[in-house]
Amino acid sequence: MNAPIRPQSSFKLEDYPFRLADNVRYGDLDPNKHVNNGVYSTYFETARVTLLRSGDRGLMPKGLSWMLVHLAIDFRAEMHWPGSFELGIGVSRLGRTSATFAQVVFAGDVCTASAEAVTVLVDATTRKPTPLTPQIIERFQPWLLRA
Repeated sequence: MNAPIRPQSSFKLEDYPFRLADNVRYGDLDPNKHVNNGVYSTYFETARVTLLRSGDRGLMPKGLSWMLVHLAIDFRAEMHWPGSFELGIGVSRLGRTSATFAQVVFAGDVCTASAEAVTVLVDATTRKPTPLTPQIIERFQPWLLRA
């Protein structure tokens, strides 16, 4: 039996401590004239990469890198061009070598998609998982999901 999908009304953009605004591009559309499902993975990637790779946050230590190992997307409503949207992201869990992110896309007050992304911290040379340091865990604290 499948687990129930989280109801649309339970998503609130303010629960996601890191947010970005963007515009729907005409090239994001599919023949149904809504944003193509595959494009959402790029939207979610933009939020994760912007949060993780910004040097002032200290989430990308020298010699280490984050690798995406899992991405699950639930499509909740259509999004069209022209239009704008907001991306929200928050850390829902920190593991020994991983960070799990809850992510959303909002067009106005409507959550059009939600995702769970798991990234693993790896050594840039060996490509092997590397434990999160106490400093990295501390630097993630402002980005913890609020709900």
